[in-house]
Amino acid sequence: MLILTRDSAIPVLNSVTIAPITSTIRSIPTEVILNKEDGLPDTCALNFDNVQTVPKSNLGTRIAHLSARKMREAAVAVAFALGFDDG
Repeated sequence: MLILTRDSAIPVLNSVTIAPITSTIRSIPTEVILNKEDGLPDTCALNFDNVQTVPKSNLGTRIAHLSARKMREAAVAVAFALGFDDG
């Protein structure tokens, strides 16, 4: 999962907003593909069609830190998923 909640808010919240990671890749605008370059063991996709709020207790250990480029891709994908895109 990718944590979408801003870092400064996490310490004061009981839950965080996340985008799940899935092995199902549909190649649609609401996905961002991740692979070994991003620190993941296998190719997978962040799925912004299924953004969720989960308890912080559900979080595990961080396994990757996304590059600025991937974070920009994530911002575009979440905007598209929420209907904030320019298209």
